[in-house]
Amino acid sequence: MHLFLLVLTTLMAANPSTSTSSAPAPAPAPTKDKPNSLFSTWHVHVVNGLSNNKILLVHCKSKDDDLGERHLTVGSETQWHFRLAAFGSTLFFCFMASESDHVHVRLDVFWEDKVLFRYCNWQSCIWTARDDGIYLKNIPDNHDVFMHGWEMGSMLLANSTSV
Repeated sequence: MHLFLLVLTTLMAANPSTSTSSAPAPAPAPTKDKPNSLFSTWHVHVVNGLSNNKILLVHCKSKDDDLGERHLTVGSETQWHFRLAAFGSTLFFCFMASESDHVHVRLDVFWEDKVLFRYCNWQSCIWTARDDGIYLKNIPDNHDVFMHGWEMGSMLLANSTSV
């Protein structure tokens, strides 16, 4: 029975669902730290918080799934949800670029780590691209944490996301 649940959970983790919307989903209410669960559904949001109507190019992937290229207007987001893979192997990364500023970045947006889990309130990681870099919402403490600065230069989106 346990093997069946483990296989079922692994298959569900391999098929994340994605969507794009014009406004970020509201952050869930803070909760106490809780243990990791293979059966929890996780959500990742990437939000365009750039100024001056700049388009954010986003291309996110995992080892097994290419979530596709998105062109986000200011204030809009792309998001997906998934379940954790067995054995702590869940990892998603994104390439982001602001072509008008000639900057880009490639960074991990989900990995299995208790500090990340706490920031994401054990269910929803919210990443925001701003003019000075990429921020992760620390939901329990209700503030954004600077995580990565932009790198100078334009890169072709398709060539910069290879695994």
